[in-house]
Amino acid sequence: MTTHLSAEGIRKSFGEKTVLDGVSLSVGTGELMALLGPSGCGKSTFLRVVAGLLPKDTGEVRIGGRNMENTPARERGVGFVFQDYALFPRMTVLENVAFGLRVRGKNAPERNRKARAIIDLVGLSGETDRPVDRLSGGERQRVSLARALAVEPSLLLLDEPLSALDVKVRERLRREIKSVQKKVGITALIVTHDQEEAMELGDRIAVMNEGRIEQVATPREIYQEPATEFVARFVGEVNVLPGQMYHGTTYAGSLAIRMVGSRPPGDGSWVKVILRPEDISVHPPGIAQTGHAQATVESVSFQGTHLRVELKTEEGYRLKSLLLRSHPMAGTIAEGDGVRVEAIRGSILPDPLGKQEPEYYL
Repeated sequence: MTTHLSAEGIRKSFGEKTVLDGVSLSVGTGELMALLGPSGCGKSTFLRVVAGLLPKDTGEVRIGGRNMENTPARERGVGFVFQDYALFPRMTVLENVAFGLRVRGKNAPERNRKARAIIDLVGLSGETDRPVDRLSGGERQRVSLARALAVEPSLLLLDEPLSALDVKVRERLRREIKSVQKKVGITALIVTHDQEEAMELGDRIAVMNEGRIEQVATPREIYQEPATEFVARFVGEVNVLPGQMYHGTTYAGSLAIRMVGSRPPGDGSWVKVILRPEDISVHPPGIAQTGHAQATVESVSFQGTHLRVELKTEEGYRLKSLLLRSHPMAGTIAEGDGVRVEAIRGSILPDPLGKQEPEYYL
């Protein structure tokens, strides 16, 4: 895959506050990259630097192989979808979508033809003559997407485009955004703080924290093989336990962990064990098996498709586990029960401190 967007060493400060601390990121041609991170980590600032809406302090931005140094926003070939839509409220859907084409000097027949085609693509063909202030939030965001695409940019940037919408509309629109992006074949970078949104939309995900990129990988790799503890904790629920290596196997107390995609360090090395709740298997109490741990159920909560079970092992480590309703114990497991737990899979991170206290890992 060729690279369409390349940012190298981007730094940006506001006064004494560093917002972007040497950010580097490459997005392939036709790829949809999700930039994921908590509020205030620098995601939107990075997007605006790429678009040319904010000057950077240092670093280089290339779009389509061309250095964007001193290139104004209007000449970068970038379409931008804002969180707050940024539409003209008294204009119709057609007038809003055609606006960028009019600014670029396209005649009325041509701009109306192009605008109608992209309006059809986003599913608003019956709304061309409606003023946008009479549309729902989801419809307005479709108009915003259509307007960004109408000028045929080479790069589409979306800044938290779904955060103001309710859950059901958000779920539907993210599927539509993915579909439109693939049909058009445009390179896209979407900023979000919603892990589920990033997982569904992104061909790859870049996880950002405090102005730095912590990991860039596919959604599966981000979830199953987090590169840092921040990534592990930010993307979904997680159990973090102290572990030590013995003869190629990781042990967290009496719990043995089969590792996914990890290269074991040497025997005796301390590590942090990363276990997802669905990878903790719960069994009835009985004779201890090698690699299993005895535990006590501390709480059970019903969550529709599954039960969320919190456990405490005999070594004092707390675990979260998910039991499907079809699990043999789902109908009987209760607070105070003794059980046996098994780690189906997990990954490890280096732990130079080698702390063994359970509280360190909560």
